[in-house]
Amino acid sequence: MSCRPTTGRLESEKVDVLSAESRPSTSISGELVVQANKNEVIGVFQSGGLSALAVGVWLHELSTPARHYIADIGQSDRTKMDAVASSLRTFGDEVTIVDLRSAMAATASDLLRYRARHDGGYWNTTGAARFVLVSELAPLMMADGCHAFAHGCVGGGNDQRRFARYAAQVAPELSVIEPWTNPQALDRFPDRERMLQAVVEYGLHLDRGSNAERSTDANLAGSSHESAELEDLETPVTRLDPRWSKWPEQTPAQPQTVQVTFRDGRVADIDGSGPDPVEWMARANEVGARHGIWLRDVVERRIIGTVCRGIYEAPGLELLDRAWSRILQASLDATGRELYDRLAAVLGAAMYEARWLDPAAHAARDAIDRLVGDINGTVTLSVHRGIAQVEQMQVASGVVQQTRFGSGGNRWSKVTAV
Repeated sequence: MSCRPTTGRLESEKVDVLSAESRPSTSISGELVVQANKNEVIGVFQSGGLSALAVGVWLHELSTPARHYIADIGQSDRTKMDAVASSLRTFGDEVTIVDLRSAMAATASDLLRYRARHDGGYWNTTGAARFVLVSELAPLMMADGCHAFAHGCVGGGNDQRRFARYAAQVAPELSVIEPWTNPQALDRFPDRERMLQAVVEYGLHLDRGSNAERSTDANLAGSSHESAELEDLETPVTRLDPRWSKWPEQTPAQPQTVQVTFRDGRVADIDGSGPDPVEWMARANEVGARHGIWLRDVVERRIIGTVCRGIYEAPGLELLDRAWSRILQASLDATGRELYDRLAAVLGAAMYEARWLDPAAHAARDAIDRLVGDINGTVTLSVHRGIAQVEQMQVASGVVQQTRFGSGGNRWSKVTAV
């Protein structure tokens, strides 16, 4: 859903991709008028999931020129992306694969530093991916001559608003096409079963986590899982088939020790990974997934005020937060920690609602940077059967640690009042 009115029209002789007559106005955007011309190209955010591939089919059947952009944000290996690209080229469309792993990992690093989580501790990995995708790909689409972009996000959902809000900020010249609010597209594809039928008939390569019954959205920060079965609050979470991770009872019998080093308030190394966020996120994901540290099963508040069940897999961030939260406990005084937690809540909401670029979010990040920018330390974790336990911590902290038994056990150690 666009967060801005769009008045520019792409004049068409053939196909009304999204017209004022066919699309009802919305509470956020008003009417969005986009028409396709044989000389004007639509950029497509192409994930290889069912609904995004169905968008490609729809545009192809309408003879609308499209250029697909597949972002590598750590969701799968490159061979699978190449397979998606090859299958889409049979339409005669251009397909570009863009490596955005560094941008995605940097955003994951921000999620951790600011603890920008939503209800139930959900790490906002889907909202973070939308921020990365639009920020990085929309300018590229414009440079390639696209006049509008389309995505496969569900009509009336959070992601529809996220794409539109970020587009309004980073690429306001691009119009936004939302197929699953368009009666023509919905008539062609009334449900996911029809989408699957078309994708199979055209021989397009479909991500293994997406079919008529379920949908998975993944990146190197984490994965979300949706299905009719999982939406039911009475369905046990164990019905989920994790994308990467193991259930605790499936994990190794022996614990594993992991050392996490923080420098200037950010992860600097995990067991020799080095400071590159792509590398240490990969290492954290590997360890967390292997040892069953990954799950969030929540009933979350959605952008429009409703609630729904969300099941999320984020092994790396869950593991790293065990270390980061302990470092924060030892490094911030009471006032500083209270302020940090309040600002973290602001940033969690900002990422969920696609307001990461808003002034309030910038101000909150600046304030947290002042609080944690000089934190350095090392935490050793023991991970086993879904639990990450702090074994040892070394931290350079300006906060005085007071002890009792170091003073005989019958009194607290003396400290200088401040």
